[in-house]
Amino acid sequence: MIPEFIDTWQMTEPGKLQKTRVPMPELGPGDVVVKIAGCGVCHTDLSYYYMGVPTVQKPPLSLGHEISGTVIGGEASMIGKEVIVPAVIPCGECELCKTGRGNRCLSQKMPGNSMGIYGGYSSHIVAQSKYLCVVENRGSTPLEHLAVVADAVTTPYQAAVRADLKKDDLVIVVGAAGGVGSFMVQTAKGMGAKAVIGIDINEEKLTMMKDFGADFIINPKDKSAKDVKELFKGFCKERGLPSNYGWKIFEVTGSKPGQELALSLLSFTGKLVIVGYGTAETNYMLSKLMAFDAEIIGTWGCPPDRYAAVRDMCLDGRIKLGPFVETRPMSQIEQVFDEAHHGKLKRRVILTPDF
Repeated sequence: MIPEFIDTWQMTEPGKLQKTRVPMPELGPGDVVVKIAGCGVCHTDLSYYYMGVPTVQKPPLSLGHEISGTVIGGEASMIGKEVIVPAVIPCGECELCKTGRGNRCLSQKMPGNSMGIYGGYSSHIVAQSKYLCVVENRGSTPLEHLAVVADAVTTPYQAAVRADLKKDDLVIVVGAAGGVGSFMVQTAKGMGAKAVIGIDINEEKLTMMKDFGADFIINPKDKSAKDVKELFKGFCKERGLPSNYGWKIFEVTGSKPGQELALSLLSFTGKLVIVGYGTAETNYMLSKLMAFDAEIIGTWGCPPDRYAAVRDMCLDGRIKLGPFVETRPMSQIEQVFDEAHHGKLKRRVILTPDF
């Protein structure tokens, strides 16, 4: 039975949250009501909340775009199905959508930003059934854990697709210990990369990545780009790998130091994929791209039709979720936001409704 109201945590203005109740919207053709199992806390949410980055839907609105749950109403064929709600929902009609670039659809909708007032830090959400990723045979994987597929895992997968990542490719991940970076490492290894080098300044988390796909790790703290390159070259020499061509680099930090380091590692026939977002400007001599015959590529979100492949990687063990996430009651949202904002979280938190 579809409830009359949605219980939710609204951002009434940047820096302020309020528990409230809003009417259930009227369902249109193809709409379903998803009872939310969990919603992951992403740094994008923090940028809206703490830094005043504008949302398309002006406050008050509910944030949250990493959502999993169970369909309880709407299209009859979907009722009872467990689903992941994509973080980026395309229009499906424009030229970008029709040419395979729907992840960057200019009319796209994003829960917690541009789907009206509705977002994932709620009891329910209404979404178009045709874009949902149905979950079956999930075994012992909790449904709420799969919420992070909607951004933290599909974003690295889309980045790998943009890089044309193939079996036996050579990969560097700058920001390998972060919430997205840890899944970037696992995705690259899960897609068959021959060698994955993880770079991060968080020594504890970086060391952990040696058990989850990183063949070699480098902590660049207090090291120059030249120092990092020497460590990189040493690994390549030891493994009989080229150090000056063919590497695919994923920059996940969005920070100026991370971007500068990634650029310094870009060499002949290499590719640099920009995954992380930051506002700092970075200088680079573009003629190097010509001389290296190299590429710098941007990537955004992930189209819904690629979610199934990512879901399968999570369920068959190529990508491990459990060691990288934790669940907390949604009533702790303010505390979790504060801990995330101050870098105190060791794992990506998934908030579970407890209204």
